[in-house]
Amino acid sequence: MKDLDRLDRKILRALQKEGRLSNLELADRVSLSPTATAERVKRLTREGYITGYSALLSPEKLGRNLLVFVQVKLDRTTPDVFDAFAAAVKRSDDVMECHMVAGGFDYLVKARVAGMEAYRQFLSEVILPLPGVRETHTYAVMEEIKATGHIPV
Repeated sequence: MKDLDRLDRKILRALQKEGRLSNLELADRVSLSPTATAERVKRLTREGYITGYSALLSPEKLGRNLLVFVQVKLDRTTPDVFDAFAAAVKRSDDVMECHMVAGGFDYLVKARVAGMEAYRQFLSEVILPLPGVRETHTYAVMEEIKATGHIPV
């Protein structure tokens, strides 16, 4: 992050907070000309600081009210099992995130489903049949205290 100056950081903070800003609005917020702002955004994208844009959707409006975290322990920790598990998880639309972790289990899966019945189906049809799954522990979220994808810049 040494290559980022104060203006680059301002641009990243502004876009992270509000990705639909027009170039003109962004230029105004960071006190730079529109041309210079556009060039900086292009460079930040080209260099991989900006990886894309998306809309934040309402899980409730879309019938995905239940957020669950599932700890998954594998029966074998070999490259072929890891690869097969990762490929299978990537195919599931219910899985929002999946992380290989160090500690008492192998993966932490974050999923959004309609409710507990849908979760039971997700567990039995998606998680448990995954390659190498030996054990799972589920944590249903009762209240989201903080949910953000913002990275300090």
